[in-house]
Amino acid sequence: MTEAPDVAMLREEAEARLRALAGDHARLRDDQWAAIEALVVDRRRVLVVQRTGWGKSAVYFVATALLRELGEGPTVIVSPLLALMRNQITAAERAGIRAVTINSANPEAWEEIYGQVADGMVDVLLVSPERLNNPDFRDHVLPELAESAGLVVVDEAHCISDWGHDFRPDYRRLATLFEELPPGIPVLATTATANARVTRDVAEQLRPDADLRPDAADTLVLRGPLERDSLHLGVVRLPTAEQRLAWLSQTLHELPGSGIVYTLTVAAAHEIAAHLREQGHEVAAYSGQSEPAERLAAEEALLTNKIKALVATSALGMGFDKPDLGFVVHVGAPQSPVAYYQQVGRAGRGVERAEVILLPGAEDRDIWAYFTSLAFPPEPVVRATLQALEEHGILSTQALETRVDLSRSRLEMMLKVLDVDGAVRRVKGGWEATGEPWAYDTERYSRIAAERRAEQEAMLGYLTTTECRERYLRSHLDDDTAGPCGRCDNCTGRHRSPDIAAPAVESARRSLTRPGVTVEARRQWPTGLPDLSGRIKPELGAEPGRALGRLTDIGWGNRLRELFAAPDAPIADDMFTAVIQVLSAWEWGERPVAVVNVPSATRPVLVRSFAERLAQVGRLTYLGELGYRAGPPGQQFNSAKRVQAVRATLAMPKELGAAVAQCGGPVLLVDDRIDTGWTMTLGTALIRHAGAPAVLPLALATTS
Repeated sequence: MTEAPDVAMLREEAEARLRALAGDHARLRDDQWAAIEALVVDRRRVLVVQRTGWGKSAVYFVATALLRELGEGPTVIVSPLLALMRNQITAAERAGIRAVTINSANPEAWEEIYGQVADGMVDVLLVSPERLNNPDFRDHVLPELAESAGLVVVDEAHCISDWGHDFRPDYRRLATLFEELPPGIPVLATTATANARVTRDVAEQLRPDADLRPDAADTLVLRGPLERDSLHLGVVRLPTAEQRLAWLSQTLHELPGSGIVYTLTVAAAHEIAAHLREQGHEVAAYSGQSEPAERLAAEEALLTNKIKALVATSALGMGFDKPDLGFVVHVGAPQSPVAYYQQVGRAGRGVERAEVILLPGAEDRDIWAYFTSLAFPPEPVVRATLQALEEHGILSTQALETRVDLSRSRLEMMLKVLDVDGAVRRVKGGWEATGEPWAYDTERYSRIAAERRAEQEAMLGYLTTTECRERYLRSHLDDDTAGPCGRCDNCTGRHRSPDIAAPAVESARRSLTRPGVTVEARRQWPTGLPDLSGRIKPELGAEPGRALGRLTDIGWGNRLRELFAAPDAPIADDMFTAVIQVLSAWEWGERPVAVVNVPSATRPVLVRSFAERLAQVGRLTYLGELGYRAGPPGQQFNSAKRVQAVRATLAMPKELGAAVAQCGGPVLLVDDRIDTGWTMTLGTALIRHAGAPAVLPLALATTS
């Protein structure tokens, strides 16, 4: 370690660096300097919990500049989002700091970047948390970085804690990184959204080894008030999706500057953006499913005020830096006050007034329930995974899917947690069991689930509270300094009118009830199956299909969720009429001549009446339904398990096969909903094998 610097001179240099970063008017806040001094002089571990726009990034960029002048190695910043990385690189340049990033969008540059870091040409290296457990990076790059780093920074550090609203398993392994850092390498963690419980949890995980650092055995926590005096919070409650969409379109003209319209689902983002564009608004849709180039272009359009708003999921969240963002509107409520305050904190960082409006929906609870269902799996599923790895050695995620019935995302999340817990290890080719003992922490998972339910109830309380809205949100962040803001609709008594022009509501209704979404056919078998691999033979494949709507839509989605929650009954007239519109707009190469339906164990009346009525109205031949060999396949959660189950049960009755062979044209294959798509795929293969020249899948709903 270099000789201790002169603190007074260091403060002067820090102020100069801040002015280069933020302008001549900038002066270090007391807690900013306290953090910088602790990092640069005392080489401590520091947790900064401060509101969005307070200047947390200034702390690590100024500290980086000072440490580099003292001859220390580069700063390694663990950063969760590409948008955040891009903003951080731009900010670093203003401070005269060279920053580079390693992420999923630039794999071709990784080797060159590693070389630049090794040669001392880089001041800041930004890495995604997922990189930390890439076998090559973890085993060969990370140890060298840990030894040579001058500072380690964890941005959005609330993601470390599984008590937080946005826990990410990849962040959990940072605790291991902290333990392995050589003595004297300072660590900074920053977040704007951590209540007292999350703050304690993160500080505990940051805590240095008391044996190695008896002089700094505790994490220095610098927590400030979270008030945002530019935010004007309000809630507008409207009973239907079309009223909310019409109100948004009507009000968007009045909102200041440009901003963000948040939605809870990808489908809703695209639906809302499409309607707003039809009404003449310049907007773009943005989600985690958008291509990287598309996301970058959309961010740039918002940053340069070329559009009025991005209609976005939470993929546009942490760290998106537009100081003059004039408004944030939520169509649908996030499931916790902490998550909500984090997202609305994007607005008003550099303007005196920003509008924050929540338009809650009746469907919000259904969406929350879906996200809740993705929690850590039950113990038997975890044990089955460990047993599969112990018996078979290294298995890829795809191979595990044939042995463990979890969706890909839940399986990967579970494996990451087990990796951090030491039960499994990611290696080239997949995952392996370590043989270390592992206990399922039932009590902790139950307490976390209870915490999530409490957060949801608190969010519902925000909708109806008559007290100050900002104080309500800040109280759930354990900010004891919160008093009435004097700006929200409850404080001022000025509530936005819910009135909407009738033509606007009708226009929104037509937009939301416009029927029909394309369902792409499966073209590849899942990996890991013993006797099915590669491309599905063209002579057994389906044509692109159609569904009336998505279950995640805010238009048809609500009706379809109600349908599947109700007792089995024939299809309603208005829904059937909408399906006819879907068929009328379907530009097929050759008109179908017959209808076959998938057998349904849960809604046989609905599915059969749907198929028979389609045949009657369309003057098609109803050929009957496929059968089951020994009962329906039940429910599976990943592609490999679903293919195995459906293949073992779905069958072509002899009479139906003969009828298909005689029909002489394309067949409509009808079901109530498409989840994974594998029932339609295997049903199609049976019908094609029986002699149909083409199969056109048709369902009432699709989940994606």
